[in-house]
Amino acid sequence: MTVPRIAVYTGSFDPITLGHLHIIDRASRLFDSLVIGIGINAAKQSLFSPDQRRDLVCAVTDDLENVSVQFFDGLAVDFVRSLGSRTMVRGIRPLTDIAGEFTMMMANRQLDEEIETVFLMADERFAHVSSSLLKQIARVSDDDSQLAKFVPREIIAPLRERMRDCS
Repeated sequence: MTVPRIAVYTGSFDPITLGHLHIIDRASRLFDSLVIGIGINAAKQSLFSPDQRRDLVCAVTDDLENVSVQFFDGLAVDFVRSLGSRTMVRGIRPLTDIAGEFTMMMANRQLDEEIETVFLMADERFAHVSSSLLKQIARVSDDDSQLAKFVPREIIAPLRERMRDCS
């Protein structure tokens, strides 16, 4: 009997971007099951509530049958282990993420040497996309086609609504 290959992609997904979605799509083809772990950090000010983030992630990954979404708090390695997985997926953007992700991978290895980190390089179309960048664009642009270059279309209306509520 073959053991299913379960991978876990953790993040805040506040909100989910096209870059995140591209990593999710690629990782879903590499593993039997991909769990999207939405981190809950009460000390961090989030744009969307955990439930809203889950709903948005589910909305844009609904067509990927082997992808599920769960919340976690605490250490990502503990969450990965609790799911019976030994693989963390991390998306990296050239130059901006490599040092931080490498440091995190080394710390995770110290916490649990059996958990491996698989890095997927962001496609050049998404290498510059970040949640903070798209929040800036959403504040000053009322052109949905501009936001659609950074987030899935399903995210635009909720993003605009949250930006109005937070102003």
